[in-house]
Formats: sequence, structure tokens, C-alpha cells
Amino acid sequence: MLTTVLAVTLVLGGLIFFHELGHFVAARSLGMGVVTFSLGFGPKILTTRKGKTEYALSLIPLGGYVALVGESEPEAIPDGFTREESFALRPAWQRLLVASAGPAANILLAWLLCWVLALGWGTPVLLPQVGGVTPGSPAEKAGILAGDTVLSVDGQSVANWQAMSDAIARGEGKRLALVLSRPAKDAGEGAPPVILNLELTPERATRKTIFGEEETAWLIGVRNSGATRMEEHGFLDAASAALTHTGDMLSLTWQSFVKLAERVVPLDQVGGPIMIMQMVGKQAQEGVSGVLALAALISINLGILNLLPIPVLDGGQIVFCLWEMLFRRPLNLRVQEYAMRVGLVLLAALMLLATWNDIVRIFRTE
Repeated sequence: MLTTVLAVTLVLGGLIFFHELGHFVAARSLGMGVVTFSLGFGPKILTTRKGKTEYALSLIPLGGYVALVGESEPEAIPDGFTREESFALRPAWQRLLVASAGPAANILLAWLLCWVLALGWGTPVLLPQVGGVTPGSPAEKAGILAGDTVLSVDGQSVANWQAMSDAIARGEGKRLALVLSRPAKDAGEGAPPVILNLELTPERATRKTIFGEEETAWLIGVRNSGATRMEEHGFLDAASAALTHTGDMLSLTWQSFVKLAERVVPLDQVGGPIMIMQMVGKQAQEGVSGVLALAALISINLGILNLLPIPVLDGGQIVFCLWEMLFRRPLNLRVQEYAMRVGLVLLAALMLLATWNDIVRIFRTE
């Protein structure tokens, strides 16, 4: 229990801190004044002051904020600050940089975490090993069995499942020559595998994507076994592998938000703080690497969520700044106020939905 609480506190607190640190660093580097840097919302539990800025730990841990000079009231300049330090009186491009810095910090953090994982544990590679064969498929007709490992497709070596899938797709339905490795039977432990050469013709068939949508592709009718190997990396190679993995997570997370808006992904799949705590707690019981990997994924989600064009989020502020840069004048203040109110309602509704889903999920599993 203590391990779970500690892991949840460190992960959520760390992600929130890094997000707000992005805003803070961007604002200070542009010479803007920061009144308060707070981890959490609501009543302040602990405070300290360094220079002009108050640093606080607040009661409600689900978030944080960086209060900038002039952010809420453009003409209100707190004691000790000057008009030149006002966020509201700065050019739109500077305000856009500050608003974007929080989500950017989350994406940067995800990359750093992936770098640590790649360097310390390596990166998992899904092997081109067959876990199952579809009845009546080209693979079954050719004699492929569960446990076989594909070594090459049409003379091209395949080191992982994706490379095998891509090689089959590039064939566009033509007859392919496959080389497979099959464990030797009744030959004793340590016996070399049997190498097989066979030919088959892929079929155009339908399969489901990760989001449950149907797509057509050239398939041979095999499922992967889930077997993986850990690929080790040097320092710089690990950074490159981490960058690739971070890009993949960004793409998948963005697609998830789009599919949610399109109602391809049902709303009951939306999870909130309770689900995050459960996931972090589960990973904490299994090891540090699992916690770091989950933290990287949550950090990506936090970054993308804050980029949504909802006025109370960073994305809404970015839209206001882009409007001002495009039309050479700020959006009407009354329109901004109404947009903020609508944004608050949308955000509250999203949080209620996520919490409701979390509660329902708990009762379903009991």
C-alpha cells in the first residue's frame, strides 16, 4: 500500500511539476513576472518565497498553476512588479510560447523517461513468431504452425513482427517465398531448429485496427505469439530509440483523442484520476521500469489534453493568441469570457464523466 501511494504521488506530482515548470521557465526567460508557482489547487499548505515569486504546495493535488503578472487582470500589477513584466501586455507570440511551454515540457519529459528506459532496460521488440494460424488461411494451407518464427520474406530478413507485416504488404498479393525456423521435435533440449522454405499467396482480407475499426490489408492469416526480446542501446542510440518511441506514443494518443471525438472509441473508455492511480499502483508492484513507461505515456496524454482548443486549457490560450496574430487584434473580451465559461463546463463534464467511468469500472471488477 505504501509503495502504491508513494508511486502515485511521485508520478502525478512529477508530471504536474514538470508541466508547470515549462510555463515558469518560458515566462521567466521572456522577462515576465511570476506571482505564484503552486503544485495543487485550493488552500495553500506550505509556502516559501524566493525573490518576487511565492512557491506553494496546495491542498488539492490534481493539478497546479503558475500565476503570471497581469494574467487575470491586465491592469493589475502586484506590488514589487512592473508593467514590463505583465503577461497580458506582451506580444501575442510571447504569450503563445508561454502557453505552449507546459505541453512541450510534458512531451520532453516523456522523451527523457523513454531515454532512461532504453538505456537502462533496452527497448522491447515484438518477434516475428507465430502464435496462431487462421483456419483456411494461406498460412495454414502452406503448413505454417504456431511456434514458427519467420526469418525472411522474399529474401528480405525480418527482425520483428512489423518488418514481416510490412514485407507482406509490399508484395501486394504476389506469391511470396518465406523462410521459417521451427523448433525441433523429440530431438532433446538444445537441438537446433528446423529451417523451412515455403511459398504462399497473401489474401486481401479485413482486420480490426487498435481502435476497433475495420481495414483491408494483404494478410497470410497468422497472429503473433507476443514473444519479445529486449534490444540494448548505447547512450546516443538510446536517445534516438526514445525519440522514435515518443513519436509513436504522440501519434497514437492524438489518434485516440480524434477517434473519441468521432465516437469510434466509446465514451465509457475515458478514464480519470482513479484509473490512473490504479494503473500506477499496479505497475509499482511489478517494478520501476513499468512505472517509468506508464509515466511517459501519461505525460504524453497530459500534454495532448492541454493542447485541446478548450479555453481554460493551454490549447484555448494558444487559439486566442493565434487569432490575435492573424487578425492583428485580440478576440473580443466578452467572447473570451463566454468561451472561458463554456470551457469550464466542458472540462467539468469531462472530469465527471471520467470519474463516473472509473467508479463503474471498479464495481464491475468486484
